[in-house]
Amino acid sequence: MSTNRLTFKATLAQVSVPATSANLGSGFDTFGLALGIRDRYAAQILDDAVFDVDVSGEGADEVKKDKNNLVIKSMLRGFEFMGQKPRGIALRALNVTPHGRGLGSSASAIVGGLALARELVLGGEQFMSTEEMMAIATELEGHPDNVAAAIHGGATIAWTENIYGVQTGRSVSIPVNADIRAILFIPQAHLSTSKARKLLPESIPHKDAVLNSSHTALLSIALSTHPDLLLTATEDFLHQSYRAEAFPKSISLVEKLRAAGVAATISGAGPSVLVLHTYGENEASEIMKAGGAAFEARAVEISRLGVE
Repeated sequence: MSTNRLTFKATLAQVSVPATSANLGSGFDTFGLALGIRDRYAAQILDDAVFDVDVSGEGADEVKKDKNNLVIKSMLRGFEFMGQKPRGIALRALNVTPHGRGLGSSASAIVGGLALARELVLGGEQFMSTEEMMAIATELEGHPDNVAAAIHGGATIAWTENIYGVQTGRSVSIPVNADIRAILFIPQAHLSTSKARKLLPESIPHKDAVLNSSHTALLSIALSTHPDLLLTATEDFLHQSYRAEAFPKSISLVEKLRAAGVAATISGAGPSVLVLHTYGENEASEIMKAGGAAFEARAVEISRLGVE
């Protein structure tokens, strides 16, 4: 943390952050994809020691509306990193990303909060670079895949590495083929990431690790230049089958779609299902019927832009 004396802006800052899907099948805790669903946040510095928080939209009745709100906590962490916290903050949030469905709602809040903090400081980018934002967001989220895609947009590969004794989140972007589209199948059921992680085994068979490694390597090529390889590249051997008991309907849908040649995966920790495809409108409409009444099917674009 620096010890700068900051100049806070008196004006309102506004940012929007895309929903994200992590893993994309084989790229467990590594690959992320930004989707065309955006949460919107607006904030202003207050002279009084007050946290005035108003939230509307998805999860509005579930999130905290005080200094423990995740956007506020992320803002304060960003201000702390830059060198000085304000006395108070007014925050208005319009949540569009479904909560607890594997679509990166917490990453949106974290990245949105850090971006707001930077916007509310004069010369904020001098005090918190995008690389530093990535590192802080990973620290707050606990893993780098969703926050990387939320920051940069498009597709990202994220990892952590030891820098001066601290595990730091890093990422690179992958160009996404212009023909690739996405379909989401969103159930009513929620699932926490922490619960989903508890279902993972301590070890997996060596042959599964080899297969998954090859598919993960292939995934970057499938996303960029060879979308015809998406079905193979998204086949997972690390996490989805081990979590099946937590979302049996979602796994059943994934298996049904993949058997039909459609590149379907569990989105993040689930229970939403993500389909990546290059089909025309009529074929995509037919795919969207596969979820039946148990899922809300949405055709979504890939968001080429991250937080803005």
